[in-house]
Amino acid sequence: LNEHQLEVITAREPGGTRVGEMVRCLTKESVINEPLDARAELLLFYAARVQLVECVIRPALARGASVLLDRFELSTFAYQGGGRKLDETMIEHLSKFCLPDIKPDLILFLDVPPAQGLQRISIRGEVDRIEQEALAFFNDVYDAYHKYIKTMNNVVVIDASQPQHDVQESITTA
Repeated sequence: LNEHQLEVITAREPGGTRVGEMVRCLTKESVINEPLDARAELLLFYAARVQLVECVIRPALARGASVLLDRFELSTFAYQGGGRKLDETMIEHLSKFCLPDIKPDLILFLDVPPAQGLQRISIRGEVDRIEQEALAFFNDVYDAYHKYIKTMNNVVVIDASQPQHDVQESITTA
């Protein structure tokens, strides 16, 4: 409970459930001699998301709680659509099938240029399978994010190229 006595549930994607955490391991780790096909990656993300919605998000919303996620479906359109070049219409069909009535009330898009984001990752140290992609991939992802958020009315763009303190302040005042 926060200072206003509201229940806030936090979770990560993929993750937040046992199945979701297993999917997280599968999608983050590189497997020697068995690259993860882009279609399999897409389906795994949706499998984890459905579990999170049905096991965590819907029950929380039903009891009046707020739910805060580190990412949700917009990431799929950006990464698998923009980055992996999977068909947008097919992703939309999956979305309608998997999440027919779940949409975020608010999306905070932490906007940081891909080169700067990769630099921050390298400072952090260990990189996962997706973070090993080339800059061109992340440029495509970035462009896809911007393409989609232009069509949405529930997105607040936060300049995440700023120092962490300023980004945090921007988030709390959004």
